[in-house]
Parts: sequence; structure tokens; C-alpha cells
Amino acid sequence: TKSFKVNNSFSYSSSFCSLFSTMSNNKERSVYTVVIGNKNYSSWSLRAWLALKHFNFQFEEVYVQLYTPHSKDTILNYSQSGKVPVLVVKEADKSFVVWDSLSICEYLAEEKPNMWPQDKIARSVARSISAEMHSGFQTLRSNMPMNIRTKAPGMGMALGVRSDIERIKNIWNQCRKEYGKGGNFLFGDFSIADVMFAPVVFRFVAYGVELDDISQQYVTNMLELPAIKKWTEEAKQETAVISAYEF
Repeated sequence: TKSFKVNNSFSYSSSFCSLFSTMSNNKERSVYTVVIGNKNYSSWSLRAWLALKHFNFQFEEVYVQLYTPHSKDTILNYSQSGKVPVLVVKEADKSFVVWDSLSICEYLAEEKPNMWPQDKIARSVARSISAEMHSGFQTLRSNMPMNIRTKAPGMGMALGVRSDIERIKNIWNQCRKEYGKGGNFLFGDFSIADVMFAPVVFRFVAYGVELDDISQQYVTNMLELPAIKKWTEEAKQETAVISAYEF
């Protein structure tokens, strides 16, 4: 995986075209480029990156520091959504972008169907809890933002956060008991469902959330993943601080 950063001196008007031009002229370059934000803070970036990394896609990274005066303009050069993550795809006859972490995962799963459980019922449950994570748990997200470098046990436990935590623990317990016996993850083998819950693992660690045995073991299993270890290491090396995500 190669990565390069975008800073204030970056030529915004040429970034998108230059990226495609380079990829077109060098057949050995990967066909995927993921545009992500700060690794310490950006939970949505983590999801797209983790899907690519764990499932062995060749890709490059474009890093955009978030919450700066130029952040949104930079991202707009890759996607009209103005948000990360963005997956830039170069195929033999066309180039296009896929945005939103769950959409990116679904796109990648078209190439590697094993990113979802193979059993039809298990797959339907995995898709359901992934969608629930994608659209829900707003109270938890707002009060316990992802911050890999921090340790703030007990912080963020605002009204409604506990119910979000209990629902997540219930999901993890149910999936591990009913579908996870063949491996260490929610559906045995690592899947997109685990990708979607990866930022929650970091949140629970950072804020010292008390967990039952099954949930705690799942957190441990996730933190032992090589891709998660790599993301964590790189997140801790960042120096940028986003005050809205700090206690």
C-alpha cells in the first residue's frame, strides 16, 4: 500500500486528473485509490481502508487532513459528496468513483464475495447489522467520537449512550453465538460486518466501556488483526489534533 498526503500547497485543480493519468500510464500501479481522513479520528475512513487492506486489494492512499480550511475543497476534487472515504477506481476503459464506506464495501464484495458470509441467512443478518451500524447509534457517535490516541474511561456516557452500547453488545453476542463458531469474528470469518463495527471497538477501548466476556473477547480478536494493528500504529504517529474529538 502506498500513501501520499494532501496539504495546503496541493494543486487542487489537477489532483483528480493527475491521479488518473499516472494510473493509466503505469500498468503496475494499483487500480484502487482510497481517499481518507485522519487515521486517529476518521471512523468512516477506517472502514473503507480496512476492507481494502484485510481482503488484500492492492491500493494507494490519499490522505486529507480533516477540519482545515482546505479539507472540503480537496475532497471535492475526488467526490461531489465532499466527504471521506472515496474510492477512485481505474479500469481498462473507464475511471469512476465510489463514495460512502458501506457502498465501497459492497462494490469490493462484487469482486470478492467472501467479504460477506456465504450462508444466505447469515449474510442477510450481516447486511442488516451493517446497515444498522451505518445509519444508527448517533448518540454513541456524538458523545464517544473515535480517538485512538486517547484514554478517557467513563467519559462520554451521556443520556442514551448506554442503550446504544447495550444494543451493540447484544448484536455481538447474538452473532458470535449463532454464526461465529467457525472463527473469531461476528460470523466466524472476518466480514464486512466486522469492518462496520471496527470503529466501535476503538471507542469502547478509549472510553473504558465495561463489556461482557463475549464482547470483550471480540474486541481482543479485532485488535489482533494485522490491518487493525497497522492502522493503530499510523494513527498514533499522527500529530494533528481535532479539538471537537478531544475531551
